[in-house]
Amino acid sequence: MAGGRVRDVAGSDAAPNSEDTIQIGIAVDIPEPWGGLLTRRRVEAGDPQAVPAHVTLLGPTEIPVRALPPVEEHLARVAAAHLPFTLHLRGTGTFRPVTQVVFVTVAAGISECELLASAINSAPELRREMRFPYHPHVTVAQDVPPEVLDKAYEDLADFSALFEVEAFTLFSHSGATRWQPRRDFRLGGGR
Repeated sequence: MAGGRVRDVAGSDAAPNSEDTIQIGIAVDIPEPWGGLLTRRRVEAGDPQAVPAHVTLLGPTEIPVRALPPVEEHLARVAAAHLPFTLHLRGTGTFRPVTQVVFVTVAAGISECELLASAINSAPELRREMRFPYHPHVTVAQDVPPEVLDKAYEDLADFSALFEVEAFTLFSHSGATRWQPRRDFRLGGGR
């Protein structure tokens, strides 16, 4: 990004206006072959919010477009201060009856995700009220009929994936398109 201009998700350059806002989110992508499998399972469940499989570090947050440069600087500092780590996804869990969600559990890497999420959320532009305590997971079905939630829970009960997390990604969307990756932040300063 040069000259204070922002590339919006439609691909056109837009000069920031103090009233313009953008939705951002920050997540750890689930690599292949597991990411595609979990994404397909969420789509097959009929989940209207199906997005590529990920572990959320910061959920959808609206910020002024002018806040993007300091947010990206903050994220670069957070990434540099945290080392890569192993993430182990294993089995399923659910938030029912509180919310209609089935997820793949994070069996190892929980504290690393919690530390990253806390550090990311420490920026003034990113602080927000949380409806629930942070719990790293990979959603595989949400807001679908109970029998579909049950099927996702049972079908993925033996799921297991083990991989290294070397970066997290800043996503954005303007409301007109789906979430788009904006920038990756390598952990440990990219070492």
